[in-house]
Amino acid sequence: MDLLRRLGQFLDRPGFPWKRLVVSFQVAQYVFEGYLSYRQYKILQQTRPPKSLEGEVKQETFDKSQAYGRAKARFGLYSGVYSQIQNFGTIYLDLLPKLWDLTGTWLHRYSPQGFTGEITHTLVFFFAYNLITTIINLPIAYYSTFVLEEKFGFNKSTVNLWVTDLLKGQALAIALGAPLLSAFLAIVQKTGNSFFYYLFLFGIGVQLFAITIYPIAILPLFNKLSPLKEGELKAGVEGLAKRLDFPLKQLFVIDGSKRSAHSNAYFYGLPWKKHIVIYDTLIEKSETEEVVAVLSHELGHWSLSHTTKLFGIAQFHMFYVFALFSVFINNRSLYQSFGFHKEFPIIIGFILFSEALAPMDMVIKLLMNVLSRKFEFEADEFAVKLGYSTELARSLIKLQIQNLSTMDADWMYASYHFSHPILPERLGALGWSGKEKKADPKVVNGEKPSVITGREL
Repeated sequence: MDLLRRLGQFLDRPGFPWKRLVVSFQVAQYVFEGYLSYRQYKILQQTRPPKSLEGEVKQETFDKSQAYGRAKARFGLYSGVYSQIQNFGTIYLDLLPKLWDLTGTWLHRYSPQGFTGEITHTLVFFFAYNLITTIINLPIAYYSTFVLEEKFGFNKSTVNLWVTDLLKGQALAIALGAPLLSAFLAIVQKTGNSFFYYLFLFGIGVQLFAITIYPIAILPLFNKLSPLKEGELKAGVEGLAKRLDFPLKQLFVIDGSKRSAHSNAYFYGLPWKKHIVIYDTLIEKSETEEVVAVLSHELGHWSLSHTTKLFGIAQFHMFYVFALFSVFINNRSLYQSFGFHKEFPIIIGFILFSEALAPMDMVIKLLMNVLSRKFEFEADEFAVKLGYSTELARSLIKLQIQNLSTMDADWMYASYHFSHPILPERLGALGWSGKEKKADPKVVNGEKPSVITGREL
């Protein structure tokens, strides 16, 4: 506590150029990520697939995958510029203090006298800011869904469904955001300098609540979950769960095809009660044993305690963020640098603190991707030990083709952005060589496969 207090005093220096520092961070991050995208774009211009995929992927499919990757890269460049313009406008036009003052004026003019405190003011400010940013970003969101994804055959949504999802999202932000944000502010106000301990406990409670309530009350608002019908697939998955002592409660099929042609599978739930969700697109485009193989990989994460380890790391990260926030919450020089000279709202302090923490977040993102890729290889190896090497390899190839996922990657770009190994690396680790796997799926030339890149399953 004393160390945090002294650090806070050290960093609160009148006239310190916090605004210039934050903008410099943002520009440096944008330039760095732009450089990585440039490196990756050169990979996306290659005309031949990696040697390990030459016998698995048709040239036409590879060309389409490369075109999709280039289209997403260009879209990322333009949307990034759009985002930077928003950020600079917000900072240099002092839009945050102006919006705070404006929402305060609204409250004093139109609300009852008892509803003009900081918590009420923060809620009005937050929802106004969220609405404004949502409207500003509508062109980007629309283009992503109805131009980019539509062009490559992935979008299955309609404009009506898209707008409905948008409105539902805003309604949920109000219904859930208001009490959570109010509780966050009340904890900070009432618990003094040790507020971060209580915020940490509150954060754990919110996560457990979300795990419980999300599939019951939130997910059905957007997708339909149906029990998996009796048959070979259900018997196979239940047999796998029983074999691993996985506490399977229910098996669901989700109508992912309602919005997209992409495929996946996942599980969720409390430690003693888990639910498995399989995308209808995965079932439609895969053999039964291939779907079971994908789930053997996913359950490998559970059996190897990957999910528990990641949850623990997330809790440590949350505690560290809240503890550091206690250093900045009373930093008047930070507030004043961004135009707050008379009022020092908690929510503004947290927003500005988050901007100042951006460089550290980049480092954490890199380290988490390294760990995640390690876990992915371990889960693949777990599936191999269960006897699903060939089926998993076939399924990964099919998913790669169906999702038009990038089939090769620049090592630096992948190290920073990807949380999963790319397909050639995974196939190499599985010992796959066409119709049959190689002799030893764990060791290649006396060495384990390198873990340098990653992407989605």
